Amino acid sequence: MKPIITLLRLAKMGCLSRRPVPTYGAGRVFKRAQLAALSLVFAAAAPSFAYAQSFDAAWQQLQQVSDKLAASSAKVDRARAERDAGEDMNLPELSLNGSYTRLEKPLEMDLRDLNPLASLDPKTLPPALGAALGSIPGELFVTPFTEQDIFRSSLSAMWPIYTGGRISAAQGIHEAQLAEEEQQRELTRRELFTTLVDRYYGVMVAAELARTQDKLVASLEKHVEHAKKLEAQGQIAKVERLNAEVALDNARVQASSSRRQYEITELALRSLLKSADAPSSPLFVAPREPSLPMLAERTQKEHPALKLLDAKEIQANGLIEVERGAYKPLVFLYGNYTLYEDDSLFAKMEPDWMVGVGFKMPLLARDGRSGKVQAAKSALLQARHTKAQTREDLSLLLEQSFRQLQQAEEEYRALASSRELALENLRLRELAFNQGMSTSIERVDAELKLTAVDTQQLGAKFRYVQAYARLMAISGQLDEFVGQTRLASAVGEQQ
Repeated sequence: MKPIITLLRLAKMGCLSRRPVPTYGAGRVFKRAQLAALSLVFAAAAPSFAYAQSFDAAWQQLQQVSDKLAASSAKVDRARAERDAGEDMNLPELSLNGSYTRLEKPLEMDLRDLNPLASLDPKTLPPALGAALGSIPGELFVTPFTEQDIFRSSLSAMWPIYTGGRISAAQGIHEAQLAEEEQQRELTRRELFTTLVDRYYGVMVAAELARTQDKLVASLEKHVEHAKKLEAQGQIAKVERLNAEVALDNARVQASSSRRQYEITELALRSLLKSADAPSSPLFVAPREPSLPMLAERTQKEHPALKLLDAKEIQANGLIEVERGAYKPLVFLYGNYTLYEDDSLFAKMEPDWMVGVGFKMPLLARDGRSGKVQAAKSALLQARHTKAQTREDLSLLLEQSFRQLQQAEEEYRALASSRELALENLRLRELAFNQGMSTSIERVDAELKLTAVDTQQLGAKFRYVQAYARLMAISGQLDEFVGQTRLASAVGEQQ
């Protein structure tokens, strides 16, 4: 920052010591001088700033490099993927099943356990028949149904055809969640926009204030030198010279603080944009005051916070439908197709495929269905009340920002006459000082008054831009603000 101060100090001291300050007709030459001095500030600040960058270019760059906006976009992508995944709930479920089972013993059937053999008493049979039956081996009466080790594989399918509205409600919730994240991303985008306005133009204001403080230091240094000469000649007392030195020391402290503030604002902008480009779009005052009723209408219709709460309300309604669906039956189609089975009798008896219709009706559940329905209704009421409060807050914020815009513009325009008076006063004091008819103190005081008016006017213009940016962000007219910055840059180049 030292090169900045040196350049400005030498330039101002040269101008103040050689010729009186002229009166500028429409103020264009003075504006050019201010822009030139501001350019010196940015040029001397290198390598902190590399190239000039318009506000439009800075805004486009911020949308590309902002991690906060990228994180919000990632949440939108996640919600979109979940929405797309919810569409699959309408499809049937198909699964491949396989199993291996080892039984304690194979399943068998002994004919001797069935009637009429089971009810026969060998003692009551004729001896010849009893002997014949007794001569048959026992394993001939046993029929095996399965092996002891069973291997099976199959395809099974299930397709819900009625869920009590739970599937459609869940899909509606996913759609509303996507809308919520999209509106949250827009809120993040508008927040970044106002942050950029504060930091972008804050750098320009801090640079101009640093220039003003350095100009003050240069003037007071000249005043101190003049006071020392007057003291040596016995024209003023020692206390007058000490007062001048104290004022100079205080001015140097303020100048150092202004330089530090400039460095802080520059660092904040560089961190936001991830670049070292210098701001080039000037502060401006719009030629026409925006219409408050039009801004209010656009805000109430299109503000993302209200659309976000609309999505919350849709989610709450969907949650109510989901919980109510728990009281309704679930109807589904199902089927099974056997892919592999062993060669047992039981496997031969079992069909290779089967299809059917099933339903499930909960009669008594322990999941607190009634409580969940009531909780969903409370969530719906919460969303509605929050939306109503948000409408009031937006109206208040819009009204406050509009009043701040008017106040800043009125202050900026009212200071024009004060600045004209300060310029004329400085011109006369400069002439009187050069002719020995005015003291250095009077001349410095005149310059300080001009500096104070310039500082107040600069602050008013900065507050105007901030309020204008908030109005455009609230009403969703970011492009309107960018258009005003382009117009201001074009007017500045013509002047």
